[in-house]
Amino acid sequence: MAETPRQEWWSAAEIAAAGLPDVPGSKRKVNDMAAREGWKAQPGKSRRRNRTGGGWEYHWSLLPVRARLALSEPVEDEPAPKIGRDEAWAQFEAATGAAQKKARDRLAVLNQVEEIEVAGMTRSLAVTTVSERSGASAKSIWNWLDRVEGIAHADRLAYLVDRRGTRKKAAPAAPSADFCTLVKSDFLRQSQPSFTSCYDRAARIAKKEGLAVPPIHQVRRWYKASVSEPTEIYWRKGVEALRRFYPHQTRDKSAMVPLECVQGDYHKFDVFVRWPGEKDPVRVQAVVFSDVYSGKILAWRLDTTANSHTVQLAIGDLIERYGVPQQALLDNGREFAAKAITGGTPTRFRFKIDDEDIPGLLPLLGINVIWATPYSGQSKPIERAFRDLCDRVAKHPAFEGAYTGNRPDAKPENYGSRAIPLEEFRAVVAEEIEAHNARPARRSEVAFGRSFNDVFNEGYQRAAISRATDEQRRLWLLRVEGLRGDSKNGELKLHGSRYWAEWMYRIAGKKIAARFDQDDLHAGLHVYDLSGSYLGHAPCMEAAPFLSVEDARTHARKRNQFIRATKDLAKAERELDHHQIAARLRAAGKEVEDELPEAEVVRLVPAHPKAPKPARRGRQSTDQIENAARLDAQITRISERRAAPVEDDPRGRFDRAMTLEAMQAEGQPMTVEQATWLAEYQQSAEYRGFARMRRAFGEDE
Repeated sequence: MAETPRQEWWSAAEIAAAGLPDVPGSKRKVNDMAAREGWKAQPGKSRRRNRTGGGWEYHWSLLPVRARLALSEPVEDEPAPKIGRDEAWAQFEAATGAAQKKARDRLAVLNQVEEIEVAGMTRSLAVTTVSERSGASAKSIWNWLDRVEGIAHADRLAYLVDRRGTRKKAAPAAPSADFCTLVKSDFLRQSQPSFTSCYDRAARIAKKEGLAVPPIHQVRRWYKASVSEPTEIYWRKGVEALRRFYPHQTRDKSAMVPLECVQGDYHKFDVFVRWPGEKDPVRVQAVVFSDVYSGKILAWRLDTTANSHTVQLAIGDLIERYGVPQQALLDNGREFAAKAITGGTPTRFRFKIDDEDIPGLLPLLGINVIWATPYSGQSKPIERAFRDLCDRVAKHPAFEGAYTGNRPDAKPENYGSRAIPLEEFRAVVAEEIEAHNARPARRSEVAFGRSFNDVFNEGYQRAAISRATDEQRRLWLLRVEGLRGDSKNGELKLHGSRYWAEWMYRIAGKKIAARFDQDDLHAGLHVYDLSGSYLGHAPCMEAAPFLSVEDARTHARKRNQFIRATKDLAKAERELDHHQIAARLRAAGKEVEDELPEAEVVRLVPAHPKAPKPARRGRQSTDQIENAARLDAQITRISERRAAPVEDDPRGRFDRAMTLEAMQAEGQPMTVEQATWLAEYQQSAEYRGFARMRRAFGEDE
């Protein structure tokens, strides 16, 4: 007698999902079968389903014989072996949100079964009870219990997730490996050819070389699945585009204090200004220093050009009023990188750096220099203030008619109609900068609706401020320039003036640093050694006009770590470069010309009467015989000196191919003959055989 199955009552959907023999596999067809065989008319064999969704349930004895036998078999299929704990949680994490929610619902059902079982009910009755309450079939609950058998309660959730929701689709295989490599290598170029043109060129090569040509949609789908976006950006758009692709860094200023770091940059105003001494109106440039923590503009100076002289004055204004900052975030322009400002900084990359560099103003004051990334506005928060000044200064109503527009193609209709006097322009700039600092409702992470002035003043009261000494004040009031004392008496010459004192014999022939008043060369020079120690004062023996000296340097900060990794990945992806593709295209283009059929009728062309007659045999002159003899002797000597032909060496050819491939990877130039030979040799069976041995046994097989 067959055993009674664990589940006696079945809905049409459960019967269809059970996969029983002689039973339809869809709910609709099971209902048709029940209606056809009159299951509802059998007393005690059908009932209303007392669960969500309603419907009918049927007793298992109504099913066909083979279906009943399949349900009553005591031994089921061997359960799949349980996976490890780490793998189970990894699959749970990779599952969809719906699959994870379903697993949590299953765990809740099992918890109810255990609670009822602990209360004294048998497991079978507990499963039946929970099945009626939750709407889950008893068979499913028994399957879930089997899944977590022997599993710790804390790990049950990972084993209850459907494995089908965790399988990742594998990337499609290349329809034709050689053909797809041609398309990919041709497409990954900075010329940015279209995918269709690369496909067409590869098809021409494939036709010549006998390669399979899959449809373009298959190749495109394979390319998108196998080549990452960073790789495509690097090869087609370059390193800068790859740098912009990398997410920007969010920097927190809440832990800083005022003057912990200041930032400086130049800004050219879009306003015509009448500058004293200039014939035509100019666009004035301002060097601006602001506090990184609060955003307040601390100091600024105007000039017609960006130069280190104005930078030095602005730094002096900042230190005189507020104190010595700890660090300075500077733009990468030459005016900030001048030796007068940042000379001696170990990370300078503009100009030649040597051990005799003169320490600049910031290193001598103990200010650490930080260089902003070139062409990266995100690295300089002061750019936000410049956008504000563009709107509130350049477009000020007092400057109407002098506004130039922010682009050559955005000039206003009244362009160039007037120019603003310098003093009027300076007064408006000062007024707008004060308004910029005092404007409330700032939304930075430290302002919380306050003004830049309020944030700065609050932190300034509790910050440790360093004040400059009288000796340090000379550093920004004087210019710095490397000079060499006269080898006879140490006399110094600067801009046509001569400076000398009795003590200067000690610097004869030596390189020194001289600092002087930029507005008064008659005041003399303050002389320092290269380490910054003060040596003494050298009075002026002859006056000379002042000439400014400008030096510069820049600092480029690097995010070479995701790029170096992407470069390596990109180089591995592009197996062929443009030289190889071009060589193979040339080889494919050398089609054999159509052979002409042999002419069956030949017409002889009569010789011209004045054409030279061929010499008759046996009547050659003595000179002709001697010349022929000398030519034969010369050919014999050349053939004797020529080296013996090299024996056929397959390994030598493969080593040559490895050398040429290394040259390609390093970007070294090759001749057309070398590129053509390498492209043809890479298609040979000999090359593929050696390559397989190399991959299997290493380089020293």
